[in-house]
Amino acid sequence: MSKGFTCKQFHINTEQCGMPVSTDGILLGAWANILQSDSILDIGCGAGLLSIMCAQRNAYASIIGLDIEQNAFKAAIENVNQTPWNKRITIKHQSLQSFVEGHLNTKPSINSEISSIICNPPYFNSGEHSLNTQRALARHTSSLSHYNLLNDCHQVLKLGGTASFILPTKEGLAMIDLLDEVNDKFETFLSLSKLTMVHTKQNKPATRLLIELTKHKSNLLINVTKSSLIIHEGGNYSTDFVELTKAFYLKM
Repeated sequence: MSKGFTCKQFHINTEQCGMPVSTDGILLGAWANILQSDSILDIGCGAGLLSIMCAQRNAYASIIGLDIEQNAFKAAIENVNQTPWNKRITIKHQSLQSFVEGHLNTKPSINSEISSIICNPPYFNSGEHSLNTQRALARHTSSLSHYNLLNDCHQVLKLGGTASFILPTKEGLAMIDLLDEVNDKFETFLSLSKLTMVHTKQNKPATRLLIELTKHKSNLLINVTKSSLIIHEGGNYSTDFVELTKAFYLKM
């Protein structure tokens, strides 16, 4: 078996990619609200993990994965082609900006707009970049700022559509704070609709935020569903973590 990560129904070869399969990716792919979506966009798809997870969870959706890094693009195609869902997943070597421009230039109808977006975004805003260019692209917001990410998501999501992200707590809160600034440019609104705080252990501060945004017609007050998820309890994985991820991890 090639270097990578094996789930219950598929294998991800990460040998040439900037980032390996992580708990963050598995959490996001299992948590995102995509079951009723007919079209899903995976931004920065890497080796294809989230695209494939979405295809496993949703038996009907058409899925597009985007990545600007050539080796990740090639790995994603290879990984997708080894799955039973390959006919519903399209991997593109394309930037989000280019995808959005092309999407808008076709004057899409409501039915052709994206139902759900899923993204494990870059989050390092400063500091020395990795010497590995692939890893740097995957980890640093210089390749895709969170403001531009939200702006582009706003443009391609259909009304009622959702965008789901996972970020470290500090960066996740900063992204949420950007919503007002982004919304000022549009007649519709992206609003926080679901927030799960991820803790490695009980009584430890949240290290990650799972964030869901929903596109609405008006900036009405929305009830945000808030929850916490603890990964480890008593030396084992918690019941909630196992329940969320058991369709993917081999030993659960």
